Amino acid sequence: MIRMKEILAMTVLAAVRCNVAVGQSPPPAILAVDLENFVLYQNDVSDISKYATNPSATPSVLPKNFYVETLLADIVAVNGQPAKGLYAARGQTIVTSPTPAAGGAIADTTHNSIRQQVFEILKSDGTPVGTIVAMGLSAGTSPPGSPAVQLSGDWTIAGGTGAFLGARGQVGNGGNAVALRNASIAEDPSKRRINGGGKARWVLTVIPMFRPEVVITATGPAVTHSGDFSLVTASNPATAGEVLSLFATGLGPVVPGVDPGQPFPSNPPAAVNSPVEVIVNGAAAEVLAAVGYPGATDGYQVNFRLPSGLAKGATTLQLSAAWIAGTSVNIMVQ
Repeated sequence: MIRMKEILAMTVLAAVRCNVAVGQSPPPAILAVDLENFVLYQNDVSDISKYATNPSATPSVLPKNFYVETLLADIVAVNGQPAKGLYAARGQTIVTSPTPAAGGAIADTTHNSIRQQVFEILKSDGTPVGTIVAMGLSAGTSPPGSPAVQLSGDWTIAGGTGAFLGARGQVGNGGNAVALRNASIAEDPSKRRINGGGKARWVLTVIPMFRPEVVITATGPAVTHSGDFSLVTASNPATAGEVLSLFATGLGPVVPGVDPGQPFPSNPPAAVNSPVEVIVNGAAAEVLAAVGYPGATDGYQVNFRLPSGLAKGATTLQLSAAWIAGTSVNIMVQ
């Protein structure tokens, strides 16, 4: 006799293959990336034997324009959640303005430098999540359509790796004005965390190539009771504190990894590499496991516990991976 879970699995896999979706495409994801120990190293020394040799904090000597800059910082949070990683950038000042001072460059717009940026983001335990690469112009006004929290800067996201593979979008300065420490290229960067640096927040407006979405079946979202894998419906509602399983697409890379287009294994199960969140009525549920569904190429199972004290009735559920949220769905809670 075929078990309920096997029937559900066939339904879910069929839905995934048919690319069942609901509603319009969701808006871009906004990632607020916080940095600390932010230092801008100026290429102010001509003798290369002196590069990165002074262990003490070494102020830079700035020319008026066209100097090369290297920026390094630690990523410490994404959307307020602890994270790790490296921010690295390379640029050259251009100091443009419609009314430049001597040594500045005349132009129709105001900017400080042309710069390439790399955000290599890790989970708080040091697990790599993915990298986002951007290039563009620092300072100046934000481009039209920017989120309200983006205060300045105009960088284009050129692509990404890992959970951000194929991403597009834009980057700008957010929160308070960027506060960094200027240093000479003669300063030893191995002492960056000792000598200290500034703090900053970057706002990344990300259009992902894929995003997490709860699979929609003919009878509603593929969210089930963990005991018998029967669907949560109005006639078979969930209860506060209950462990549920949802089935989804777009959660990205798994560990151990599989080649693109190859099915997920059953033994050992392939755990989702990115941080996964299930938000229920605005509160985070406890995520117990998130794995690639065996035999699927873009199907995942997420086990989670509903928060206690949920009100009865229609309940909103939203899935996210790598801080990128999918479309909300509703389930019934009694």
